Amino acid sequence: MIVGALILAGGRSTRLGSSAKQKLLLDGVPLLERTVRAVRRAGARDVVVVGDESVDDARTVREEPPFGGPVAAVAAGLAALPADTDLVLVLACDMPAIDVALPALLAAPEGDGTIAVDRGRRQHLALAARPAALAGALAALPALPGAAMRELLAPLDLREAPVPDGATDDIDTWDDAARFGAVPPTPTGARP
Repeated sequence: MIVGALILAGGRSTRLGSSAKQKLLLDGVPLLERTVRAVRRAGARDVVVVGDESVDDARTVREEPPFGGPVAAVAAGLAALPADTDLVLVLACDMPAIDVALPALLAAPEGDGTIAVDRGRRQHLALAARPAALAGALAALPALPGAAMRELLAPLDLREAPVPDGATDDIDTWDDAARFGAVPPTPTGARP
């Protein structure tokens, strides 16, 4: 099975005072880079980052319009994946422990794919889906910019995959960042 990954990293990070959350460092590694490494270790052949940052050999694209929301980002990322992709991981860039959820997402996907369930809640930005099913759901929406992920995923037959507690916890605020120990990068030219 050929696995691809879409990592959504193009939001405004407004609750972080517009500090780019994908650049926050955890153990010296930016959150975006941690996520790319996690999907590579899990077997993703192709990785597409939807946003403005590039990482290693991951392809970078931008949703249209910029800041059009996660559904528009999924559409842009999906269009950038090779046609022979059998399964696509769709992940937010700001989940420091996502690596422990990936085995459950990739284990024997049925129907249209698998969605993470963390502490009883479906996580709309932690899933593995069949590209054709995702493309069909995208085509059925009246508009992509501003659409909610729950609208996109509603028609899909996604198997719920329980993941370890906290595996999909994300960093949206400075309190979240402090809880994980994530810090802003040192500005270029500044002394540590």
